[in-house]
Amino acid sequence: MQELKDRIVKEGKVLPGNIIKVDGFLNHRIDTGLMDRIAVEFGKHFNMDDVTMILTAEASGIALAAICAQHFGKSMIFAKKAKSDNIEGGLYQSDIFSYTYKKKVTLLVSKEWLSKDDKVLIIDDFMANGEAIRGLCEIVENAGASLVGIGCAVEKGFQGGGDRLRAAGVNLKSLAIIEKAEPGDIVFRDEED
Repeated sequence: MQELKDRIVKEGKVLPGNIIKVDGFLNHRIDTGLMDRIAVEFGKHFNMDDVTMILTAEASGIALAAICAQHFGKSMIFAKKAKSDNIEGGLYQSDIFSYTYKKKVTLLVSKEWLSKDDKVLIIDDFMANGEAIRGLCEIVENAGASLVGIGCAVEKGFQGGGDRLRAAGVNLKSLAIIEKAEPGDIVFRDEED
């Protein structure tokens, strides 16, 4: 998606440790118009008529997933990273290693809100090594639900998470895949749409 790539180049920053900061429009301060156009792009790749539930992980994926869900009139749920007292009944859970926080995190989804009848589209704002996405896929599998696919706004292609998912046969669409990121030099993977 050229608009997204242009915004990354113009407003994104490359920080030490291969951190790509896009919080001015994607995952802290939110450009809702851009988010809606990203939703439209996902709608071109996935058959939204097949989707019954959009799933993401707390916290930065919530804005994009909510806008996608609203745009297509779908339900949306996010995996929490801490158990709260208001979750009743059983939980689906998956342990992941957070690239951002450099620690183990447990993703939790109430069994009340995800079932074997659901056809799930995972939506996330950013993928580094793919651990959060792997954890969400595990939750979908544990629920007995069907995975329609994964939509990711930005993927760090040089970390291999997306390539591993594609090699495993997962229907993954990333709108901007970064192959190289150095201060002042962000290079995107050439892709056929």
